[in-house]
Amino acid sequence: MSNKKKRLANRRKQYKGSSASVQPTIVKVSAVKRPPLQQWWVDNKRIVKPLLTVAVIALIVILLIVGIISIFI
Repeated sequence: MSNKKKRLANRRKQYKGSSASVQPTIVKVSAVKRPPLQQWWVDNKRIVKPLLTVAVIALIVILLIVGIISIFI
């Protein structure tokens, strides 16, 4: 019985926070005037780089297969 009373008493305590205050985040923004193609590259770089890597690897594999086939023919 005493445990139940103790638990209820602990739940009713007010929070006395001693956590550190949150520092504001600083965002630095700089404006750059770029040509349209360069701006497109900056915007889409994250998507295009893996696609280009896969395309180059596929091209190398195709060239190797064609080379091996041409040796036997």
